[in-house]
Amino acid sequence: MKVTVCIGSSCHIKGSRQVVEQLQDLIAQNDLGDKVELGGTFCMGQCQKGVCVTVDDAFHSVSPESVGEFFETNIKAKVS
Repeated sequence: MKVTVCIGSSCHIKGSRQVVEQLQDLIAQNDLGDKVELGGTFCMGQCQKGVCVTVDDAFHSVSPESVGEFFETNIKAKVS
């Protein structure tokens, strides 16, 4: 599974760094490092929504507060 987080200026202001750090921690805690590839990219063109994250090319809007729920629903549930 490929997970990409926007690290462009708009998403950075909305907390992309915290989103990346939390996803790194959750992937490690759940021992999914061999199943989930986490990467960063610049603007995805969805700046008005929040921190843009794609999971295998499907767009999601994530905030630092919603990372846990996002991880459980869109990453862990699909690779476990």
